[in-house]
Amino acid sequence: MEGAWQSASKIAQAVSRGETSARGVVELALDRIARYDTDLNAFTDVLVARAHKQAQAIDAAIAAGSNVGPLAGVPFAVKNLFDVKGISTRAGSSINCDLEPSRRDAAMIERLEAAGGILVGALNMGEYACDFTGENIHEGPSRNPHDTTRITGGSSGGSAAAVGGGLVPLALGSDTNGSIRVPASFCGVFGLKPTYGRLSRARSFPFVASLDHVGPLARNVRDLALAYDAMQGSDDDDPACTRRPADPVNATLAEGIDGLRIVIAGGYFRENITREAGEAVARVASALGTSLVVDIPETARARAAAYVITSCEGASLHLDRLRRRPNDFDPAIRNRLLAGAMIPAAMVDRAHKFRRWYQREFREIFGNIDVLLAPATPFVAPKIGQATALVDGFEVSRANIGILTQPISFIGLPVVAVPVPLSPLPIGVQIIAAPWREDIALRVAYELEQRGTVIASRPEPLVRRQMEQ
Repeated sequence: MEGAWQSASKIAQAVSRGETSARGVVELALDRIARYDTDLNAFTDVLVARAHKQAQAIDAAIAAGSNVGPLAGVPFAVKNLFDVKGISTRAGSSINCDLEPSRRDAAMIERLEAAGGILVGALNMGEYACDFTGENIHEGPSRNPHDTTRITGGSSGGSAAAVGGGLVPLALGSDTNGSIRVPASFCGVFGLKPTYGRLSRARSFPFVASLDHVGPLARNVRDLALAYDAMQGSDDDDPACTRRPADPVNATLAEGIDGLRIVIAGGYFRENITREAGEAVARVASALGTSLVVDIPETARARAAAYVITSCEGASLHLDRLRRRPNDFDPAIRNRLLAGAMIPAAMVDRAHKFRRWYQREFREIFGNIDVLLAPATPFVAPKIGQATALVDGFEVSRANIGILTQPISFIGLPVVAVPVPLSPLPIGVQIIAAPWREDIALRVAYELEQRGTVIASRPEPLVRRQMEQ
């Protein structure tokens, strides 16, 4: 069984049928982590004993004739802001290393394991999720599998690197302002940011409670859907988690896109982007047979309001740590949080009022359309340490990495980030749907994948090294 690029669905099928063992699959994953994570720096913790124990339990259950779930034997890893029983939840920081080991797994880990998945480790991330680059000063930067001199994006950089590099078929990340979609775009994988409140955040370290989402990254749409379905369901431990019934999507992927009203986001979403970002959207739009464009009003203001809320809530969360241990923060993160602590309350109030107005505008837009297409990032992955990127002949700060994702997280819309395999580096496109319509966004992504328009391409540096060995 070829390990590097086996999908979660194929692994689960083979394990369930007895064609391979969960133990064998886990050994392959652990071997790849040991061999290639020195290049990627995706993992902060590798849970060998735990993974072996879970694999043994799955193999025993299958031998006894039990159905162990749709993710039978599938290795997965999680951003290290998810609680993992027995280790401290570092959330990319050095300060959290002093926390007591977690006594219980995060809700999403419990649900993936209940579906047969096997947790193999925790993943590198931007400090306290306040980052778009993946350049963690405590653990070192996670590295892009397509070019290890380039960033993964953040803050779920280790998650995208681990999936894109073939170390695991599934990983969990979080997305406050774009932290699943940005790394997915840079590393050439698929990422799902569900509707705000759809998946439980219980026992994960927060950043901005009113904007935080969690979701999966994978190398194909079917695997995203399998993971998403396994994680759905209400949870009283997360007050923001919806009580809506679960809405499984895996069975609907192949329903096609006939009748869907698909349009391209214009205006703001076509400004300040590179040729690569524009080409990616054009390819996706062409494959879907649409040339219709709609301008979204006040999107620049939405991004500004998202910054205000993020900065203020993030600063409030970390205020005690900022007072007690300011020198243990990444200086860039510390300064950002300190600035947030000084935002006037009136400005925060205005940002929330604007947010409600912006949500109403999008409700009207989605009364006339089903899907909105937009770039995920304004440019391909910059070099590690690179301070600016060239856009339309102008140098722009890489602080603009999230300029296209923030306005969408701001109002909690579901989005699938799909990878367009440009050469030499991939770049992502956002497939945006109305609240609770993850099924539509995933159907469009699946259609594009079947047509070969979007695909998680093999990262050449790791493939070459594998062939050499």
